[in-house]
Amino acid sequence: MLPPSGEPSIAAARLAERGVVCGYVPTDRRAGFAALLALDDALAGIVRTTREPIVGQMRLTWWYEALETLDRAGAPVGEPILTALAGKVVPRGVAGPMLAAMIDGWEMLLDPDPLDATHMQTFARARGEALFGALAVVLGAPIDAGMARAGEGWALADLAIHVRDPAQAALARTMAIDALASGSQHAWPRRLRPIGMLSLLARADLAVSQPRPGSPRRLARLLMHRIWGR
Repeated sequence: MLPPSGEPSIAAARLAERGVVCGYVPTDRRAGFAALLALDDALAGIVRTTREPIVGQMRLTWWYEALETLDRAGAPVGEPILTALAGKVVPRGVAGPMLAAMIDGWEMLLDPDPLDATHMQTFARARGEALFGALAVVLGAPIDAGMARAGEGWALADLAIHVRDPAQAALARTMAIDALASGSQHAWPRRLRPIGMLSLLARADLAVSQPRPGSPRRLARLLMHRIWGR
């Protein structure tokens, strides 16, 4: 479903932007925020590198079971992402089943059949809404409908960039624009602005045919968002 993640320089630029976002997270919550993004990256990597759906399903099932019991059984030995989640995210109030719900979204991309709008919406809610909700909890803020929609839009924007089929990419793009607009009607509260920055980067990706992650213009917009919340 998803092609390789792209040129190394582009991937590095996106990581640099991620570093800027994480830099605005309060120090005592930064490790948890970064761990959640690392979890999303790990799940994306499974889907991106899987050639046989059954193999991808087995790998995602392992993660589901590990996440679902994380606040009860702790992290498996030797898995740094789960260790970070158990130490920095679960104590903030993010239950394991909330994280495991993200797997339901990623499983949608293992289906060889084309994604329609209903499947894309399911993917966006399970991945993006769940991730943004967990990020909000780590930041000590409540989850509202606007942020949930922003999470959906963020996930759909990422799908639009990476999905192979042009028709599916166009559909994901249209749905992403609508969701991000719904989630950005008001200024983001100061505590939630790191999440707002992720939404802003997704909107920037959709605004041009060839995004330039890491460009001075995009970094300047992140700074303005940190100040004004828009």
